[in-house]
Amino acid sequence: MPKENKSATKKTIKPGKDLILSVANALKEQILSLIAQGIKEITIDFTGIEDMDSEGLALLIASQNSLKKIGGKLKIKNVSEKIYKFMQTIHLEKQMEVSIPL
Repeated sequence: MPKENKSATKKTIKPGKDLILSVANALKEQILSLIAQGIKEITIDFTGIEDMDSEGLALLIASQNSLKKIGGKLKIKNVSEKIYKFMQTIHLEKQMEVSIPL
């Protein structure tokens, strides 16, 4: 199960594994649970994630949409250069806050 840092209406999740089908479903359940608990801002820390498949992409989009409906937002931090370039290709970085390590 991915690690979770706690705060009142904000949470940071660090999956620590590539965001692929085998991880995406558990992460989706965790995010939906956080939203149900009233969390409005979720940050996913991509440290250690070097690959993302279509399920991972779908998870990010669905999570952003769910949070947006309740006035919240999804943030992505510590994205690898490879994944950031992919996100730029599909303009995902314009839909949510995405940051790369400095």
